[in-house]
Amino acid sequence: MYAAWTVKHKPQTLSEVVGNEEAIRKLTSWITSWNKGIPKKRAAFLHGPPGVGKTVAVEALAHDLKMELVEKNASDYRTAEAVQRFAGLASQYATLFGGKRVILLDELDGITGTSDRGGVRAVIETIKTARYPVVLIANNAYNPKFSTLRRYCLLIEFKKPTILQVMKRLKKVCAGEGIMADERALKLIGERSGKDVRSAINDLQALAQGRRQLTYEDVAWLAERDRKEVIFKVMRDIFYARTCVEAKRAVDTTDVDPDMLFQWIYENAPYQLTDARDLAMAMEALARADVYRGRIRATQNWKLLRYVFDLMTAGVAMSRQRTKPSGWVPYRFPERIRWLARTKRERQMQKLVGMKIRRRMHVSSVQARKEILPYMRVIFEDNAEMAAGIAKWLDLDEDMIKYLAGTEGRTKAIVKNLSS
Repeated sequence: MYAAWTVKHKPQTLSEVVGNEEAIRKLTSWITSWNKGIPKKRAAFLHGPPGVGKTVAVEALAHDLKMELVEKNASDYRTAEAVQRFAGLASQYATLFGGKRVILLDELDGITGTSDRGGVRAVIETIKTARYPVVLIANNAYNPKFSTLRRYCLLIEFKKPTILQVMKRLKKVCAGEGIMADERALKLIGERSGKDVRSAINDLQALAQGRRQLTYEDVAWLAERDRKEVIFKVMRDIFYARTCVEAKRAVDTTDVDPDMLFQWIYENAPYQLTDARDLAMAMEALARADVYRGRIRATQNWKLLRYVFDLMTAGVAMSRQRTKPSGWVPYRFPERIRWLARTKRERQMQKLVGMKIRRRMHVSSVQARKEILPYMRVIFEDNAEMAAGIAKWLDLDEDMIKYLAGTEGRTKAIVKNLSS
């Protein structure tokens, strides 16, 4: 069974938390001030973008100070009664062995929905009488519904770490997994994650799991973070949809390229559908979708696209009939997309040389690449003098010669023959 690296390598102490030194100092000072009595602000309100370490900072601090941590997602306690039942009681009564305690209400943003029936007011009432520190966490503390709540809290802002700090954390994860990683690769992962540490570690796992080495070429093709987030969400919604409508809705609200989505589903289906019969049904649906993709390319009849989406979404989702839950399984980046990215420059060079051959020999560029280019490579690797004559006849530049020759030494020999 796979383990999420964000959980496996979660910081255990404050020294392992990435960045936000000032925010952590402020939080630590406030927590320790309770040793002298109840402070004026009985709650700390941690806010900032996702993945910057707000929750792990509280968990690590509780570990370092040997405090009992009572932690819940506030979105699960939306009503006044539910908040009072959990946070109210926890903030009043002593621990079993008389130790120190901290109450953490995470994801407070989720308490502001239409089903909120006094939840925020109950949090405020809990804070007013709390005998133990209460920590609230939200992405946006300045939501209008928090306007009254903010007056009772010490606001502590968490910011995105620097790229170097993200890289340092990724290096530590790689060391723990026995992976040799190129620093440029880790830097790119950090940049493309938007300096979101949690997302960066998730990306690292998707790219490096099962490997012993991670190079820059392995990650250079990555799309921007928002595009990957869209893909990950769509994948979850498809593979775990309970109805056809849910599965189809996964792409209705997002702008996902159908060819890209097809590759993602095709790559991940064997890992998400572990029952052979379920997988066979999913592959049958994908095969039919691929037939329609071919017809669209041949006829440009884009009305057929709805059948592609229906088969890729509802067809695959409804194949999940016997597969049993097996814990968290990471989504894998499609090998075909990775291969296309790695070979992009080579394919571009093939196209350029093919165009040169086409002009001189009056054949199609496709025929030139398939039938003539392989023989030219043999000549350029073995006969510098003949290669120079061909290069001059086709008007090839040095980059094209280098591509055909394969090495710097052979390239220099051909170029030397050109100038002689």
